[in-house]
Amino acid sequence: MFSVGDFINPRGMFALMFLACAGLMGFGLYLQHAMNLEPCPLCILQRYAFIATGIVALMAALHNPQVWGRVLYALLVVLFSGAGAGVAGRQVWLQHNPPVTAGCGPGLEYMLESFPLSQVLPLLFKGEGDCAKVVWQFLGLSIPEWALICFVLLILAAAWAAFYRRR
Repeated sequence: MFSVGDFINPRGMFALMFLACAGLMGFGLYLQHAMNLEPCPLCILQRYAFIATGIVALMAALHNPQVWGRVLYALLVVLFSGAGAGVAGRQVWLQHNPPVTAGCGPGLEYMLESFPLSQVLPLLFKGEGDCAKVVWQFLGLSIPEWALICFVLLILAAAWAAFYRRR
């Protein structure tokens, strides 16, 4: 017979990471289109991190690599999730320490079209009133706080997948 342990393996963990990222993106799109909550530039960067993490996790689940391949995929998941956690952490900090000026900055699309990337990144992380505003909460946590938790869980899952040893 099969046991639960037969299904807990790196391939399953990478597939679960992909499904989590896809679900989080779906929920983000629901909040945007059904609840009319427009994402700020930092939220958009977090979405990119979830998408990149999800794509890497899907590739790992489909490829089902051996040890070194798992480590490589896990490192890529940690890289993208770590970047997302950094952005989410910055937004959490902005929400708890809002800037003195509450003016809304230009949108991400406009900034990318108008300025070189070397000028856009500092503007994004400076954070404006939009990024510091808490527009939705669940169980007392804002969207970037939940995103930060999810990124940390993805990093832990990737570490588990990288160092998994079958008994």
